[in-house]
Amino acid sequence: MKALRFYDKRDLRYEDAPDPVIEKPDEVIVKVKAVGICGSDLARYKNLGPYVPGNVWGHEFAGEVVEVGSGVTDIKPGDRVVGCPNLVCHDCEYCNGGHPARCESLNTIGAYAPGAFAEYIKMPAINLVHMVEGMTYEEGALVEPATVAIHGLYRTGIKMGYTVAVVGCGNIGLMSIAWAKAFGAKTVYALDIDDGQLETAKKFGADVVINTTNIDFHDEIRKYCNGVDLAIESAGNPFTAARVLGLPHKGGEVVYMGIPYNDVPVPRFYFERIMRNELNVIGSWCTISAPYPGKEWSNAVDYIGNHKVNLTDMISHQVNLSQGPEMFEKIIANPKEYGKVLLYPEECK
Repeated sequence: MKALRFYDKRDLRYEDAPDPVIEKPDEVIVKVKAVGICGSDLARYKNLGPYVPGNVWGHEFAGEVVEVGSGVTDIKPGDRVVGCPNLVCHDCEYCNGGHPARCESLNTIGAYAPGAFAEYIKMPAINLVHMVEGMTYEEGALVEPATVAIHGLYRTGIKMGYTVAVVGCGNIGLMSIAWAKAFGAKTVYALDIDDGQLETAKKFGADVVINTTNIDFHDEIRKYCNGVDLAIESAGNPFTAARVLGLPHKGGEVVYMGIPYNDVPVPRFYFERIMRNELNVIGSWCTISAPYPGKEWSNAVDYIGNHKVNLTDMISHQVNLSQGPEMFEKIIANPKEYGKVLLYPEECK
């Protein structure tokens, strides 16, 4: 089969890869129909390099089942599915305790196991979720990044009437805005340094947009309210990771969804907000809960597939998988021109 194989920083190749073969009774082979480029893919491509040189990459996908193992009873060839990319042991204290996102052996397809930038992928049946009737493969490919935001929100106390600030209006930030509204947020403030991204944030439900260039987060938000109930850090930027602590009111919450790839220096004023304001500071990792893969996945498929939440506006480019290597270079060269990019192993429509 054809696939994108990742050899080194900025060395991604469209070439032949071994076809997946059923080896265990719980395995399923899926024909990949659409697969998205994740922000973490871009960071690894540009700065970090592969976990295993030459491994097939990618993890945000939807597709059609073509073969199932002898022990699979609830999935059959022809089923349309989305794939949860997280691989867990299902047997450590965290998995047994209902917290698979903390699994001692947590892994992800595209890291050490072959990923979804390919014509076919092999997955455990438990990692596959049926798409609802009428759901497109484009919508299916958005489910995984949606579950990142949903899992983070489930870690918080968000409820109807909450005020929420989202820092960073990239794809996960836009997801967070849309899902915060779906969770019942009354007012969502979107913060970013790019006016174009802020305009896009309005389309996803942001009520107030704030350009944070050369402003103080703590003082600025208090022009609108006395601090928010919940602040979401989705930029993964060391600067914003520190200053997001100034956005909640006393007793409020901060949840970190963005991944900073450098150290995070925290000015004393912002660090003291944790103590003086008795903030609840929450980390969010992965997309899964119990029963595996969790309500994040069932709800994402339901809300996206039944158009209760519309996320397809974030799709900016749709190209053939063979164009993957050049697309990564284009995104790095002009990141503001690209939203969610989908790749198609078959001919792009």
